[in-house]
Amino acid sequence: MELAYIPSPSRGVLYLGPIPLRGYAFCIIIGVFVAVWLGNKRWIARGGRAGTVADIAVWAVPFGLVGGRLYHVITDYELYFSAGRDWVDAFKVWQGGLGIWGAIALGAVGAWIGCRRRGIPLPAYADAIAPGIAFAQAIGRWGNWFNQELYGKETHLPWALHITSSADGRVPGYYHPTFLYESLWCVGVALLVIWADRRFKLGHGRAFALYVAAYCVGRAWIEYMRVDDAHHILGLRLNDWTALIVFLLAVTYIVVSAKKRPGREEVVEPGALEDAAEADADGGAAEKDETDASEPKPAAESSAEEQADAEEEEQADEKEKAGDEAKDEAESAKKS
Repeated sequence: MELAYIPSPSRGVLYLGPIPLRGYAFCIIIGVFVAVWLGNKRWIARGGRAGTVADIAVWAVPFGLVGGRLYHVITDYELYFSAGRDWVDAFKVWQGGLGIWGAIALGAVGAWIGCRRRGIPLPAYADAIAPGIAFAQAIGRWGNWFNQELYGKETHLPWALHITSSADGRVPGYYHPTFLYESLWCVGVALLVIWADRRFKLGHGRAFALYVAAYCVGRAWIEYMRVDDAHHILGLRLNDWTALIVFLLAVTYIVVSAKKRPGREEVVEPGALEDAAEADADGGAAEKDETDASEPKPAAESSAEEQADAEEEEQADEKEKAGDEAKDEAESAKKS
């Protein structure tokens, strides 16, 4: 028995009456919110409008989910279409099975549609959301912990993952928590992209390409540790080959893009300048009102106002005095 280990959850779903609340789904949803939140902050900093990232995510996220599921089903088709399997299970996304390669590829198509509708360049948008996607992956990987899936080889390390109910028929025991390794790697990738983007002013999609390349490096060695069934080509798992090819494409893009379009593009989203001008005008007006209310008036202006007040009081006194005299004369004439 292990003295220290990472326990698996007793179950991956809770029920709120008849409604199932699945840990896998919650991890995906939380990851999407984090990606949109961080992407929005980075997009505004680059001259974009607030809310643009969320609007485009409405296109990118559904496309990404479909792409991720398609990649998984196609590359593991025997889980759904072989003898004794039920093809309906291919639609049960909540049971796990989203390939990041398909999610990014088809998600990019959705993002391209959203960018076209907003009139902004896709590479600039991709650079803004790249770290957020990495953080989303780090959070989403914990969905595998809830489902007790995609773990590594047996190990006796203190951080071994204790599997109690394996869906793939393997013997319960202690295994490498590859979900945790990938989650931590994705956090590192996100921080790397943020640092490099600030240091080198990455533009024209190079921040996104750096995220892709860095993720592929980690995915390659983590994939090598996994023990779940997978297709092999020349002794390597299919995802290892995918990671290698995508890594080479990402590095090539960084090199070629840096030569053809050095520096960072100036992002001016339609309507962003008007928003900034309106915000400045509103802020300036509010500041002026506060200044007028709080600052004392000049001495000359105060003296002039005091003199005017004195003259008004003097005129009022004279009118009142004249009225009293006229009243007295009227009473005298009446008596006589």
